[in-house]
Amino acid sequence: MNPLLRNRLLPAAIVLALAVAGYSAWQQRQPRGPGEGFASGNGRIEATEVDVATQLPGRLQEILVEEGAFVKAGQPLARMRVQSLEAQRDEARARQQQAVTGVAAADAQVAMRTSDKHSVEATVAQRESELDAARRRLARSETLAREGASSVQELDDDRARVRNAQAALGAARAQVAAAQAAIDAARAQHVGAVSAVAAAEATIARIESDIADSLLTAPRDGRVQYRVAQPGEVLAGGGKVMNLVDLSDVYMSFFLPETVAGRVALGSEVRLLLDAAPGYVIPARVSFVAATAQFTPKTVETASERQKLMFRVKARIDRALLLEHLDQVKTGVPGVAWVRVDPQRPWPAELAVNVGR
Repeated sequence: MNPLLRNRLLPAAIVLALAVAGYSAWQQRQPRGPGEGFASGNGRIEATEVDVATQLPGRLQEILVEEGAFVKAGQPLARMRVQSLEAQRDEARARQQQAVTGVAAADAQVAMRTSDKHSVEATVAQRESELDAARRRLARSETLAREGASSVQELDDDRARVRNAQAALGAARAQVAAAQAAIDAARAQHVGAVSAVAAAEATIARIESDIADSLLTAPRDGRVQYRVAQPGEVLAGGGKVMNLVDLSDVYMSFFLPETVAGRVALGSEVRLLLDAAPGYVIPARVSFVAATAQFTPKTVETASERQKLMFRVKARIDRALLLEHLDQVKTGVPGVAWVRVDPQRPWPAELAVNVGR
């Protein structure tokens, strides 16, 4: 062989040999699972995400946290402008005061109309007494007129007195009915005024609730993943302000063929190996198995395997473990999930739990 050619091929052969050796070593380090008792699927680390949004339309006044910050449930995150709501609340309070005054006025009307009725009832009693006296006098006059001891004029006068007393009594009773109607009307005004007070109080409570909702707080513990809006922007009702990710609720979704998925039970042990941390083996448990089959996404299967129906499986990482390593938790990291289908099979050494410290 030409020495010059040999000198050129030798480095290339050495590089090729090293590459083959490295690839073989890498392949040997990859966990394969001990036979039929295990199954695997590709997936990505995911976490529960929550969008923090406005309840009412308005202008975003201030954002109180930065992207990447860890927040606690109930912690203030952003504030909307509330000047308009405060003005509405002041107006509602003024209407409430007017309604309270209306209740007092209605109560006074009821008391006054009740007093009028009592006065008219006393007049009725007086008219009844006068009518009784006029009837007694008329009876005596009729007796005297039959005996010739009284004149016809006196008899006519007594009869007129009876009719006048009857008319006066009727008028007094009509006044009693009118007084009762006035009382009923005053009581209706009282009910309306009380309802107005309740309506004003409800309006105040609603506006104060809107003011409270204008301070956007964290619905759960998590980390601010990204901000959507900036201070000064006008947002519609339901407008997103930021996105939170709960790093204590982390899982990996992957797919298994129908021949394996039927053997996977909820709570089955899973081992997760992440591309970004090949030296660690993370324990998890199956928390969800799809009830219906679906095609596997193209991003994780070959063209031939995409023809098979696959079941979506979710493996959730223990919350306590996540809280111990909260700063290291990342979402979107791809990896492999190994499921122990047969609980009698021991985990191989390369899949022994190793989460680091």
